[in-house]
Amino acid sequence: MNNKLHVRRNDTVVVISGVSKGKKGKVLTAFPKDGRVIVEGVAIVKKHQKPRGQGMKGGIIEKEAAISASKVLIICPKCGKATRNAHTKREDGTKARMCKKCGADIDN
Repeated sequence: MNNKLHVRRNDTVVVISGVSKGKKGKVLTAFPKDGRVIVEGVAIVKKHQKPRGQGMKGGIIEKEAAISASKVLIICPKCGKATRNAHTKREDGTKARMCKKCGADIDN
């Protein structure tokens, strides 16, 4: 699998397919090696957890599960639309991600 993702941690994304289709959230963790991301409030699963220490409570906890990075599109901070990334070079020679719809710099 390719070790690059089109989204990074703290990007705001929208889910485009699956059970959570249409939900928006922030990327909490990205796993480039696996091609998966964990998005805040998306793909909630229940985990049965035993108490591990004295005074800890056990029970059923809810947490976010990883979903495929191909199921999310980044939301442009300027125009607010879900878009694919374009790559461009800045004046100082560094690479930047830009919005395909409005041309704004996503990394700023």
